[in-house]
Amino acid sequence: MEIKFNQLNLQNFKSHKDLVVKFGDMTKILADNAKGKSSIGEAITFLLYGTDLVGSKLDPTPITYQADNTLVTLHLSVEDGELLLGREIVNGRNKFYVNEVPSKATEFNEVVEQLFDKDLFLSLFNPSYFFTLHWEKQRQMILKYTTAPANKEVLKELTKPQADKLATLVKKHSLEDLDKIHRSNKTKLEKQYIAAQSRTKTLKEQLEQQAPTVPLDSLNVELNQLVKERNAIEAVTDKAQDTNGRINRLHTEIQLLTTERDRIKETFNQLKSERIQDTCRVCHQPLQDEAINAVEEEKEQRIQQIKSKFQKVVDERKALEEELKTLEYVDVSEQMEKARLLQEKINPIEYEISKHKQYEALKEQVVAAETNEKDTLESLNESIFFLDAIKDFKAKEAELQVKKVQDLFENLSIKLFEEVKTTGEDKPTFIVQMDGKDYMKLSFSEQTRAGLEIRDVLSEQSDLIVPCFVDNAETITKFKEPNGQLIISRVVEGKELEVMSE
Repeated sequence: MEIKFNQLNLQNFKSHKDLVVKFGDMTKILADNAKGKSSIGEAITFLLYGTDLVGSKLDPTPITYQADNTLVTLHLSVEDGELLLGREIVNGRNKFYVNEVPSKATEFNEVVEQLFDKDLFLSLFNPSYFFTLHWEKQRQMILKYTTAPANKEVLKELTKPQADKLATLVKKHSLEDLDKIHRSNKTKLEKQYIAAQSRTKTLKEQLEQQAPTVPLDSLNVELNQLVKERNAIEAVTDKAQDTNGRINRLHTEIQLLTTERDRIKETFNQLKSERIQDTCRVCHQPLQDEAINAVEEEKEQRIQQIKSKFQKVVDERKALEEELKTLEYVDVSEQMEKARLLQEKINPIEYEISKHKQYEALKEQVVAAETNEKDTLESLNESIFFLDAIKDFKAKEAELQVKKVQDLFENLSIKLFEEVKTTGEDKPTFIVQMDGKDYMKLSFSEQTRAGLEIRDVLSEQSDLIVPCFVDNAETITKFKEPNGQLIISRVVEGKELEVMSE
């Protein structure tokens, strides 16, 4: 889209009480200093944004004379159409006009925003404006209209292993997410690897310290012999202890039966000497013969029951005494002492054998620790590989991006990245150089030429052509004319303001 300025009208704008500027493809503004040359360019930025040429707020009120109002109107050609914009200040308040129709500020701003972005327009209109922006904004504007290298382009520049692995991963995650994932993994795995190394070292030291000195086969042979002897003795002592235990139990049971026998005997004697009562215990009347016979029969029954119980206890006691006669107490103290001594020999052997078991278990732990250390290192190296691959990817991407941007310029060098010395990584920057010198170190004429080249690149990349205002052009002997209308302001000593359009 190309936008052309046709006519600018100023009323009471700074030093201009009433000025009409008609623009051509080339418009020259000639005058001595302080005659209002720059004010013509400022009038356009004031109309559109209320600012001066570098975007600062502008007060256009005349200083050398009194005026009731300030009015700026600009007639433009936009895509074969016409547009008339106006801004007026009356009693300190702004009024806006679109095609001579009074409009609200929001409506006016919407019309302007539909034409062009503010920073883009000011950069195209004033070659110096771009360099007043923060470097991040400058970088953003240049890259906005430059296609970033595609992943396929960048992957072609990497080694095959890097390209193959990244090509698969970038389908699932962004490069930034992959970087975060593997940086997190690397930090975690570095700690795990240090811990794994430490554990392997500790276990190996323990393995070396706990290595058995006596062969396991010898220990097993000796242990088997001693256990065989001890078991043989214990078989004898166990049998003897069974017999001795039975004897002790028989003595106890016989004693209990003897006590029971004596108790029954005493009960029998008491019952036998018990007198038969011939009177009723309740009414004390003499009992009849039948009653007396019943009482005697009941007593006899009890006597027979006690005799039966007595005989049973006597028989049981006699049987136990007969069994006791068949048993003989065995003294196993000597055998038990032998078994104890054998066990004292067995204990250290079993301890040495347990050390062999512990040693084997420790060997398994060492193998597991070494495997874990190896796996952790492989995972760590994999994350390091990916981080290096991502770093190389970004470096190649930056290299290709720089080349794309650099190809846009003829005389300027553009620096988009700079290396961080501590990490070796590239961080974004934006530095414009001409002949090896940074923009701020260039002369005024060199800065103007640099600005003109920047504005033409922005114009071409954004497909937007607007007029360009070059102030103080007398300091530049030669420069490439920008695309679109060119407005030149030059100082001519002793000359009143003159506007010439071609």
